[in-house]
Amino acid sequence: MTVTAPKTNLGLASRLVNGVLAIAPLADFAKNRARNMMIKRAESIGVPWRENFRQLSDRNWDADLLAVQNPNLEYPAYYTTSFHAYDEGNLSWKAAWEVESASRAVHAQIWSSGDVSGDPMLRGSYSKAIQENIEISPQNILDLGCGAGMSTFELQKIYPDAQLTGVDLSPYFLAVAKYRAEEANQNINWVHSAAETTGLPDGSFDLVSACLMFHELPTTAAKEIITEARRLLRPSGHLAIMDMNPQSEIFLKMPRYILTLLKSTEPYMDLYFSLVMEQVFTDAGFETPSVTINSPRHRSVIARVKSN
Repeated sequence: MTVTAPKTNLGLASRLVNGVLAIAPLADFAKNRARNMMIKRAESIGVPWRENFRQLSDRNWDADLLAVQNPNLEYPAYYTTSFHAYDEGNLSWKAAWEVESASRAVHAQIWSSGDVSGDPMLRGSYSKAIQENIEISPQNILDLGCGAGMSTFELQKIYPDAQLTGVDLSPYFLAVAKYRAEEANQNINWVHSAAETTGLPDGSFDLVSACLMFHELPTTAAKEIITEARRLLRPSGHLAIMDMNPQSEIFLKMPRYILTLLKSTEPYMDLYFSLVMEQVFTDAGFETPSVTINSPRHRSVIARVKSN
């Protein structure tokens, strides 16, 4: 199978949007508008965004943050930019307290039903792809870019006997993940670290997963993370990634300037869309990956470590 990257030449409209986003007040307007639309969409489908935020913000998080935060961690420059309409990106309580509601709102639009079933359907479709493409029952699983733990809890659901480790750069997201795990009486190891330099031992996992993380990465970081995953996997281990599908008809038919406009909340989207993921896998020492289309917009890319 020959895989080609999507066209990346920017048209006039895209260049205009990039110019607009380079002007701070206009970029802020675009981000705030996107955020307000998200809240409105969430509450229209029954996700109580503002009430969820109030409940979490009323809680004292000092102990949770202290338990997960690595105070010596140096954040990579790409991570300290604005993401998802938050000036501090993922390095804020506001982002951490809203990420669950935001996921349910965004994923509601994937299928025609347009309701809260979208998020569990998407995550369930990824779980199905993993189970169909991995012949082992992993005992040690690493979830890279675990955020507030939604992807980690889904992995625990399909492999209840496995030991789960979640890695994320945001201590605020990890604090919420820790809280949610304790609510569910789940014993999960949370690690505050960069996915490209986890500091975890060589060959310590059977499965490394990254769910909806790679579209938030520049190309160099994406390649480094896949190389790190190879180091962390045992000889029979697998790497699984689920993210947006650049070859989806929805994205292929979408005007380039619309994709560029998404950069107001997703600054590395265009880099992700130009990355040939299958080639990056094989370059890092994996077998040719399987690609499963698991939603109208998403794909799962799964591969086993290449035998020496």
